[in-house]
Amino acid sequence: MPDTIAAIATCPAPSAIGILRLSGPEAMGVVDRVFVPFRGGPMGERPDRTLIYGVLHDREGVPIDHCLATVSRAPHSYTGEDTAELQCHGSPAVLTLALEALFHAGARQAQAGEFTRRAFLNGRLDLTRAEAVADLIHAESPAAVRHAVGRLGGALERAVEGIYQELADLCAHFHAVLDYPDEDIEPFEARELAQGLGRAAAELDALAATYRRGRLLDEGAPCAIVGRPNAGKSTLFNALLGYERAIVTPVPGTTRDTVEERSSFGGVLLRFIDTAGLRETDDEAERLGVERSRAAIERAELILAVTDGSETPSREDEEALGMAAASGKPWIWVVSKRDLMGPGASWSADRAGRAPAAVVSLSAKTGEGLEELERTVAALFPQDAGEAQAGTMLTNARQAEAAQRARQAVERGAQALAAGFSPDAVVADVEQAMSALGELTGRTVREDVTARIFQRFCVGK
Repeated sequence: MPDTIAAIATCPAPSAIGILRLSGPEAMGVVDRVFVPFRGGPMGERPDRTLIYGVLHDREGVPIDHCLATVSRAPHSYTGEDTAELQCHGSPAVLTLALEALFHAGARQAQAGEFTRRAFLNGRLDLTRAEAVADLIHAESPAAVRHAVGRLGGALERAVEGIYQELADLCAHFHAVLDYPDEDIEPFEARELAQGLGRAAAELDALAATYRRGRLLDEGAPCAIVGRPNAGKSTLFNALLGYERAIVTPVPGTTRDTVEERSSFGGVLLRFIDTAGLRETDDEAERLGVERSRAAIERAELILAVTDGSETPSREDEEALGMAAASGKPWIWVVSKRDLMGPGASWSADRAGRAPAAVVSLSAKTGEGLEELERTVAALFPQDAGEAQAGTMLTNARQAEAAQRARQAVERGAQALAAGFSPDAVVADVEQAMSALGELTGRTVREDVTARIFQRFCVGK
């Protein structure tokens, strides 16, 4: 990396602290051109990771702040290069003037994710840890935070590396016997290869099985809110989000399309989907909305089936409950409008489909009963599942696809071995599995894939 980059690393809004970050071969020289310590020599002569108090100047040499500075030299820094950081008062005007001064002193604007990308390219982070940085920044639930920190600490890297090394040992033994026939090396046997492939297959299956929960942690579990028109779905949707997102009117059929928003509820990141009321209709727009409601049920991980507690359940209510029960998904019967409660209903054993996880009576208008719903949701998505191995889950499609290709290569090798192919043909499949695992951690990742990964990062990280 021949150039030196700089960026504002904090939010561009007034705040107590604003941070500017530099990385590259001229980081020390650039910071010394804009920052003068009150005591002692320039930052290029100061020890690493020591906060120094001094004056920050703009590009004309005019003082603009009294702030702190620190440096870290290569290779013992976040990026693996010489780095410097300025901790200023959080005025956007001060930060802008300081950034302009850094550019004038020889730095250039950092691209999104370029600091972390340099850390990856310089071997400070593998790709799973680099992705964990972005996941931690975007984490929206306590569970997502814990698992992102686990990956940042190398939990997923170690899990993948264990499988990779097991396959590498098989290949190394085979090539050692092949290349050094005169040496006293234990013969390479098909039984050893079969056992190694079996262990790798089981470990890859276990790894692939983590993707569903990891994806839900990262993206949120789809939660469809369904029911007949005017049952209180949109009012509940707004109450769950904490603000008015969906339009609510007394007119049945107001919602004609699905409306989707993410929010943490019961410690779980959910993608709440407000749907059009389920009923037969001749209105073309409403009919399309009902079709989308049915599609939302199909892709949901949780269903909230809402009925109006102020009225006796109707045929349309029964049909909505039946759809939720027949979906095979976990669902909760939400009896809305508790503040206007009228004749009730209960789930009986003779109804078709899966019984609800719970029946919760609430008022989305007053908030009464929402805590009970939150406890029920939390019980359906226990947060202690997998906590002993936090950070070992696959969380995005790129990781899952690489793990799947590795598993397919191992399976091809096992099938070839069972069919009587020679070990060298089987080892070729083993090497393909290793290549796929290398893409997962970044050993063999392509440049275009790397570029896409770092596009979701913030500037300054």
